[in-house]
Amino acid sequence: MRRYVAGRLAQAVGVLWAAYTVSFLVLDYLPGDPVSAMAAGGMDSGQIDPVRIAELKHQYGFDEPVPLQYADHLGRAVRGDLGDSISTGRSVTSTLGDALPPTLALTGLALLLAVVLGGGLAVLATGTRQRWLRQLALSVPPLGVSVPTFWVGLVLVELFSFRLRWFPAFGDDGPRGLVLPAVTLAVPTGALVAQVLAKSLLTALEQPYAETARAKGASPLRIHLRHALRNASLPALTVVGLLAGQLIAGSVVVETVFSRDGVGRLTAGAVAAQDIPLVQGVVVFGALVFVLANLIVDLVCPLLDPRIVVAPNRRGSLT
Repeated sequence: MRRYVAGRLAQAVGVLWAAYTVSFLVLDYLPGDPVSAMAAGGMDSGQIDPVRIAELKHQYGFDEPVPLQYADHLGRAVRGDLGDSISTGRSVTSTLGDALPPTLALTGLALLLAVVLGGGLAVLATGTRQRWLRQLALSVPPLGVSVPTFWVGLVLVELFSFRLRWFPAFGDDGPRGLVLPAVTLAVPTGALVAQVLAKSLLTALEQPYAETARAKGASPLRIHLRHALRNASLPALTVVGLLAGQLIAGSVVVETVFSRDGVGRLTAGAVAAQDIPLVQGVVVFGALVFVLANLIVDLVCPLLDPRIVVAPNRRGSLT
């Protein structure tokens, strides 16, 4: 188990380093630089002193060779310093910290809804004896995966805000303002969870241990929830770990549609302003969320199935 945990931690560090390196190289080789873009976008851009632009480039290190920039920025990132935003002059870490709470509330509620609703739909689809109900439940997840997120958000706003007036359409109006964005973000995520879990449950219910439980007189509900669900939940749990990081990316669209403050709108503004340090900070933050979610999944999976943790013994077999 120690070797297993150590291997997963090493993989997590490697993924973070790769995400930082790739994002640095991609952003560095984009045409232009943020200082010149800010100067060109100013009202008096024609009167800006080129000497001042050179000073700003020197201040932010854009005039140094790429290897030196990379080594300097990576060394500071390891210490938790992601640099300063070029647009605002504030620390990237503090800027992300201010935008993080509303995004975490949104993505946390969306993930909870996705797991509960997606898992419930999968159990219903595979557990019911009504053929029409099973077909209906199994046809919902593909529809949820294929529908664009922004379209779901606009439909929810039209129905529950403008027509029924149950929830606010825009802004951060407390818990009520969180419902529609969370549901919008949860629809494709929950649909994918339902797809994977339903397929795994159908496969698990055909396994010999399920037949043995039936032969012993176990009820269908007990076989479904106690025997099949535990083994079938492993693929779905892995998918949840992957989707946790994607929810951060989905928050860009959802927070824009619902005009909510958070990491999503911060990312859109940073990209529009070519704020390289802030964009890279968001990328590193997304990679960190992805790594932590998958690390938690990797540590939980052996608790559900101890056979996952294997190590070669001295004879070369697996134990």
